[in-house]
Amino acid sequence: MLKKLVMGGIDWIDTRIPMTETWNKHLAQYPTPVNFNFWYFFGSLAMLVLVNQLLTGIWLTMHYNPSAAGAFASVEYIMRDVPYGWLLRYMHSTGASAFFVVVYLHMFRGLIYGSYQKPRELIWIFGMLIFLVLMAEAFMGYLLPWGQMSFWGAQVIISLFGAIPIIGDDLTLWIRGDYVISGATLNRFFALHVVALPLALVALVFLHIVALHEVGSNNPDGVEIKRKKGSATEEEKGQFTFHKQYSGKKDIVDAIPFHPYFTVKDIMGVSFFLICFCAVLFFIPEGGGYLLEAPNFEAANGLKTPDHIAPVWYYTPYYAILRAIPDKLIGVVFFGGSIAILFLLPWLDRCKVKSIRYRSWKHKLNITQFIICFIVLGVLGTLVATPLYTLIAQIASVGYFGFFIALFIYSKNEKTKPLPTRLTH
Repeated sequence: MLKKLVMGGIDWIDTRIPMTETWNKHLAQYPTPVNFNFWYFFGSLAMLVLVNQLLTGIWLTMHYNPSAAGAFASVEYIMRDVPYGWLLRYMHSTGASAFFVVVYLHMFRGLIYGSYQKPRELIWIFGMLIFLVLMAEAFMGYLLPWGQMSFWGAQVIISLFGAIPIIGDDLTLWIRGDYVISGATLNRFFALHVVALPLALVALVFLHIVALHEVGSNNPDGVEIKRKKGSATEEEKGQFTFHKQYSGKKDIVDAIPFHPYFTVKDIMGVSFFLICFCAVLFFIPEGGGYLLEAPNFEAANGLKTPDHIAPVWYYTPYYAILRAIPDKLIGVVFFGGSIAILFLLPWLDRCKVKSIRYRSWKHKLNITQFIICFIVLGVLGTLVATPLYTLIAQIASVGYFGFFIALFIYSKNEKTKPLPTRLTH
């Protein structure tokens, strides 16, 4: 009887909205390449952290006071007096860093396997827009605790817009809502952080997934799994995984439905992630000063500047590029260019082969130096600028932008290895 009621309810909904069809198309029967490896955990982990940030953020706003007079005290109230408020706050702050960890690794996977190449250019563009909105979301949220580093970090970053010719001063005034960082700034950052940017983020994630499922997932071999009907011979069907019907497609080779195979596999990745996440959450939530800086446990004071002002670790590679250039305007241009150039990656890489497995040694060397330069810039961005560190940052900045220039030059006539006719297991 209960089963009939449930099935009847599902049928009633399905006649009005394609719930079951959508479930099958985008999850249960979504054809997934059989050779996914651990690099493909990070997309689902990003979704998990996004849900964590949204839920913990909602609960934190119930007790937060978005005013210059009450913001810092309300955060202390959450930490000390709200039941499990400390847990919610640390889940949110640790979750912000975890979000960037999984997003950076997700982007790296796309980089090494060529997931930005045709026909997935739009997936990459949506992904980069997600990254951009995520950076804005984290920056807006960074001011909300109204601590010393929040206050002065926002002061430094917003002042960069003043370097823009003609409109710079008016733009900074518009962003702040006042002539200095004040309660007006806090209020508008709060509104953007809890309403506008989360809506944009969720919409972009939806478009990212829809675009992905329209063209299909890439894989470590960079070989398309979709074949014309009858392309797999009887012998090939015996040697390779062959499924006749997933998501209404009868011509898919080397694919299995996402559920239950990859949902179970993702649970393993989620379990390992949660172990690491909880270890940080319960034992080192401040992350040695990298996740929550010591000055941020002191209320904002416009008359007292911290000894060293630096952004949170996930901004430091770009901050190091900014500091490496003496001229402020040129520094801002390269600071913005370091992010904007990532949008052009699908058109800078002109090679027909996607995966690093079959690319030339030049490409592997280029990616290696790019990652080293990115990490070096990230470390330098947390340190006090000295002549030596500035020189190293300049060299690493050349390597960062040099990756894209070199890629455009050698990728056109790159000597690659032969591609397999089917996915390798």
